[in-house]
Amino acid sequence: MTSKESLQTISERTGYSVSTVSRVLAGKGEQYRIGRLAIETIKAEAQACNYRPDLIAKGLRTRKTNTIGLTVPSIDNPFFSNLASIITCHLKKHGYNILLADSMEDARMETDALNSFLSRKVDGIIAVPVGESPEMLERISRSVPVVLIDRYFPDTTLPYVCTDNYYGGLSATRYLIRKGYRNLLAIQGVLTSMPNKERVRGFEDAVRNSGEKDIRYAVTGDTFSSENGYESTMKVLESGNPPDAIFAFSTTIMLGALTAIREKGLKIPDDIGIISFDNNRFLDYLDPPITRIEQPAPQIGRIATDMLVKMIEGSPSEDSTEGQISIRPFLVEGRSC
Repeated sequence: MTSKESLQTISERTGYSVSTVSRVLAGKGEQYRIGRLAIETIKAEAQACNYRPDLIAKGLRTRKTNTIGLTVPSIDNPFFSNLASIITCHLKKHGYNILLADSMEDARMETDALNSFLSRKVDGIIAVPVGESPEMLERISRSVPVVLIDRYFPDTTLPYVCTDNYYGGLSATRYLIRKGYRNLLAIQGVLTSMPNKERVRGFEDAVRNSGEKDIRYAVTGDTFSSENGYESTMKVLESGNPPDAIFAFSTTIMLGALTAIREKGLKIPDDIGIISFDNNRFLDYLDPPITRIEQPAPQIGRIATDMLVKMIEGSPSEDSTEGQISIRPFLVEGRSC
């Protein structure tokens, strides 16, 4: 049985048009506002007659694969795994499948992933870039739509959807200063990444503009990893000038710092305060619950997905926004400060 015959058969048996059947089986029933009963009836009939679309033939006919490439720098980082899940969910609603690649913060691995996406004829790419140059992604964007998330490049023409990391760094540091902390340590992530640079800038500006003359501060670290959080914290705690508060630039860094603090027999927040960038539900179950700056991951994922789909399909998408977008994060107060 061919794909065309299957669509026709399902149409005849269910009483719905071929175009309606096609849209439902392509996963676009909600997009075209097809009723729940129609969707359930068509899917049930498709399953009963063991319908399998010929994706290769469809791709040759439409020049589309209904596949999006997504590359992230570290899938074991809770922020990026959550973001990947959000994007996957939104792409499914638009009828797209996803190819996921982990660049592991390595520009060469990112290049391999992008080339793999292109060889598989993806319809578009969503990328958290790890390199220092936009050249390859800008070149790809001339033939395949590209949207950046979380990170971007200065002066790039590529669209992006990111957190306002400067505001996040500023807010976290001002919070610590208001709480009375005067010896602050920021443990940063990848030095070359734009989020890291902006968080450092916000951290330092908050101290300089506070009007407080007795504040000491330092920045250390080099990766968004728990190992970095642990080693950086252990080093300063064993120095002659331990901090009274730590600003961890990611949840993974915070977990490493937390381990070092507890190994030293210190209590949070009695002996030392800690605040983290990124949010995760498990942070409320730690003892004490962690104060953090929450990135708007649901908004980032939804807006980036809608933006890319609009670029691919050339038609307006509800609540989609074009351009380069920066969204402010917000503080979630726990009991760690």
